[in-house]
Amino acid sequence: MNIKVLYEDNHIIAVVKPAGLLTQGDMSGEPCLMDEVKKYLKEKYNKPGNVFLGLVHRLDKPVQGIVLFGKTSKGASRLSEQFRNHTIQKIYHAIVYGKPKQLKGSLKEKVSKISFFAEGFTKKSDKELLDEIKKATKTRTAELEYEVLKSNEKYSLLKIMPKTGRFHQIRIQMSQLGCPIVGDNKYGGTSMGKDIALAATAISFKSATGPEGQPKQIDLQIPLPENWNTLIHR
Repeated sequence: MNIKVLYEDNHIIAVVKPAGLLTQGDMSGEPCLMDEVKKYLKEKYNKPGNVFLGLVHRLDKPVQGIVLFGKTSKGASRLSEQFRNHTIQKIYHAIVYGKPKQLKGSLKEKVSKISFFAEGFTKKSDKELLDEIKKATKTRTAELEYEVLKSNEKYSLLKIMPKTGRFHQIRIQMSQLGCPIVGDNKYGGTSMGKDIALAATAISFKSATGPEGQPKQIDLQIPLPENWNTLIHR
């Protein structure tokens, strides 16, 4: 796989994740972005043994766009701190079905996520299993802002600025708005293959180090996927 690198210094690397590729490996054994970036670093710098790469955030498998990694523990720590403090600015673009009633707006609501699944569930009664699930469910506030950039009534192109980073947040909130993301059959759309019309198109963050010890501002962006043109120009 040819890794598209947008930014790289001694501590941080930013790459573009293709749609349909896992950010991090799982039990399926499928290829993942993290392994591919490790291969890239190993070959580029002729590194012996294992290559360190710190995972600081993820994109869903069908989502494409910019992903940051820490090349060192310092880089990973500095990025993680910025994510915790909500100082990293992210912009997504999406094509949704229909058109929101408001051309600009903010969404703020409670979303739930099962943080883990109880092990040994086959040995538990229905009541015990339900109690485990209730304990594992976390309800958190999900917040984002959106703006309609273009619409032909059937489809609309949105710019989305998440304020929080909840599990499947954008996908859930667009569906609850009545405008599910094109291709997202999990949340009310129709399948279009390995990807959905959601992309992480811009990110702004601080480097781990900089001149005179002062981190510098890094602003990255990528163009919209070319295949979106066929939808929004109809």
